[in-house]
This record gives sequence, C-alpha cells and structure tokens, in this order.
Amino acid sequence: MSVIGAVGALSGISLPAPVDTTLTAGVSAPGGADFTGVLEQGLQGLQETQTRADHLGVQAATGDLTDVHNFMIASTQAQLATDLTVTMRNKALEAFNDIMRMQA
Repeated sequence: MSVIGAVGALSGISLPAPVDTTLTAGVSAPGGADFTGVLEQGLQGLQETQTRADHLGVQAATGDLTDVHNFMIASTQAQLATDLTVTMRNKALEAFNDIMRMQA
C-alpha cells in the first residue's frame, strides 16, 4: 500500500489547526487529489476513529454499552490508526532530515 493510500485509509481525521496550503499549492497526487486534501482526509478519519472509541469507552464505563466487543474493536482500530499516523510522521521527519543533511 502506498503512503497516500495508507493516509486515505484513515479517512475521517481532523487537523488541530488550519493547514497553510501556500507551500503545497499545485502539488497533486497521481490520482489528481492534492496532497493537503489527502492528508486532511486521513487526519479527519483518525479523529473520527478516536472519537468513536472514546464514546464507546464512556458507554462501557457507565454500563450503557451492550456489546463490549464493539468497544474493543473500536479501541484497537483507534490504536492502530494512531500507530500508523505516528509511524508515517516519523518517516516523513526522517526523510526531511536526510534531505537537509544533503550537500548541494
């Protein structure tokens, strides 16, 4: 799976602050979607997954949850999505640092 496909798989994640698109204006993925849009969709997906897991966790704690397995599935999905996002961020930072260390 490509990085863009992996980010797209995390649809529903929201950004903590607006993204400055002046640096990525005109940069497009092979399918025609711009990088910023794909990144925003991925982060929105992560946020929705975490919100759902949190909501089910509250229901489990208050005794309102009828199917505990739904909470466990949502919790695991949120953890995996977070791990994937952190790994992708680390790889991007590593690549950026490698580029900055290159001599012209």
